Amino acid sequence: MRLIIAEKPSLARAIAEALPAGVRREDGALMAGDSVVTWCLGHLLEQAPPDAYDPSHKAWRLDTLPILPDRWKLVPRAKARAQLAVIRGLLKRADTVVHAGDPDREGQLLVQEVIEHLGWQGPVARLLVSDLNAPAVKRALSRLEDNARYAPLYRAAQARARADWLYGINLTRAWTLVGRQAGHDGVLSVGRVQTPVLGLVVRRDAEIRDFEPRPFFVLWADLVVARGRLRAWWVPGEGHSLDDQGRLLERAPAEALGGRLAGAEGRLARLETRDRRQAAPLPYSLSALQVDAARRHGLSAKAVLDICQRLYERHQLITYPRSDCRYLPEEHWAGARRTLEGACGEDATLRGWLAGADFAKRSKAWNDKKVGAHHALAPTGKRADLSRLSRQEADVFRLITRNVLAQFYPPLSTREVKAEFAIAGEVFRARGQEVLEAGWKPLFTTRDEAPPLPPLTEGEPCRVEEAGVEDRETRPPEPFTDASLIKAMMNIARYVEDPAIRRTLRDSDGLGTEATRAGILETLLERGYLAREGKALRATRLGDALIASLPEAVGRPERTALWEQRLSAIAEDGDAPAPFLDALVEDLRGLLGHADAERMRRALAGARGVEVPSRGRKAGGKARRQSAGRRTGGKTSPGGARRKRGSSS
Repeated sequence: MRLIIAEKPSLARAIAEALPAGVRREDGALMAGDSVVTWCLGHLLEQAPPDAYDPSHKAWRLDTLPILPDRWKLVPRAKARAQLAVIRGLLKRADTVVHAGDPDREGQLLVQEVIEHLGWQGPVARLLVSDLNAPAVKRALSRLEDNARYAPLYRAAQARARADWLYGINLTRAWTLVGRQAGHDGVLSVGRVQTPVLGLVVRRDAEIRDFEPRPFFVLWADLVVARGRLRAWWVPGEGHSLDDQGRLLERAPAEALGGRLAGAEGRLARLETRDRRQAAPLPYSLSALQVDAARRHGLSAKAVLDICQRLYERHQLITYPRSDCRYLPEEHWAGARRTLEGACGEDATLRGWLAGADFAKRSKAWNDKKVGAHHALAPTGKRADLSRLSRQEADVFRLITRNVLAQFYPPLSTREVKAEFAIAGEVFRARGQEVLEAGWKPLFTTRDEAPPLPPLTEGEPCRVEEAGVEDRETRPPEPFTDASLIKAMMNIARYVEDPAIRRTLRDSDGLGTEATRAGILETLLERGYLAREGKALRATRLGDALIASLPEAVGRPERTALWEQRLSAIAEDGDAPAPFLDALVEDLRGLLGHADAERMRRALAGARGVEVPSRGRKAGGKARRQSAGRRTGGKTSPGGARRKRGSSS
């Protein structure tokens, strides 16, 4: 008997239905000829609590930290025991086993830890399914690989789980205990991803709060040229009082110049034109989709993830959604027309876009070298009746389909023009853009670019028709939103001050993963560290105090981003996990030395931030304290909720 272990029931059903034999349902499994398909329910196992290693660890005490397991243990989740028993029984009858976890690091861990925990010693094959439609699953079943090939991926995921446990358990216990000494009644959760994300928001809020606007002044001139009119802007020279961006800080010079401009003659001293061809935006990764869906449709990152899961599992309209890739396999290009016709046929908007597609075109999106365990989000080709979807599901499906359709449109072709005028001994500049070929742009409701300038010839005369001075102020940075915070997590190198580390992080995956970022934001909201103000995400007083009480490095992104590099080296280059974990333990010892009740007391007293909404206040009281205590001392690490990829967030 061949036993196929899927990550979740929806995948198990898709696999069973793709097998040649008829499907018969049994308790916890699907029978199809000589194959049996069973499933996990997310993680069936979890890291054992501290008191499983030593009963004395049930009590939270500073003098027992750090807690360092000698031999790591996994325990069944309470609601998973029945399904674990089903898999145990099936393994006893199996000749071969097929690992059918999701095609990513956590999917590799989720199924393999069950296989190893139950003591299976026989051969294991690997099935990689990224599309639940029957033809795609059949193709995947015909391409089984040796699971041993993915051993480095498993070791990386296992090291991540253990490191998150060490970091979350020890730092959460330490800061909760010093918090109690300082008068805070509740758990203070610290995680290797959630805390740096909180730090981003705390620092942004402080910049906004401490920002002092400074006035600056601009002088414009409306010019008449040979073939039209345009507006140009004065470029004050270094002899004036300017800020570091060249903005004029005194009004008088602008007023004086403006007073003598009316009717003044000048000439076009310099003209630059540049033709640009811009390829269509690539198909989406999950994070890129979350950013766009937040901006265009006001959806939270968590809502987008949930919608994508429904489109993938329930409706089978899109491919595997938790992807960090924006490229598609080259073999998909030949079938793209058929796929997109199925996706677009029932929707007027999509049909209109489909009509303009040229399927002879081949964009850079089709690139096997850029595709790893996942490829970009794409429609499966199943006939899509958008009237059967919710409005939000239809909005997200259109975005996903649009970005794939755009690969069959011409590039956006534009001409950028920069003009520099000499008037009254001063320099005035204007810029514009002309669209030569719209290409893919009509599919996207992007912001308007600079309007075109009239036709210009270098050296031609100009005359000032009108001029004016505008009073402006410097503006603080915008508060984070779901979209901008997800984007910040994707491009975390921008928020790193050390130039050397910033260079090394430019190619990293950033903070968190495609699958965890939405959950991290929700966790910070649920724990009362962040609150929503309209679309903005703001730090609460508790969140602000936590960051102030921690060593600076814990609330900054460098450490966790470098963690991901080390984990990638384990997964991709075969590095051993032990040096990574040993270095973490040494780091932990140093961090625990900074747990200080007096520092916490000062942080709580001086905290600034928004008030926690009523739901957050409720969660921060006794109920949250008890559940957090159970998670930390019992069933789940303090860094994450009970879900597949809840790592130490």
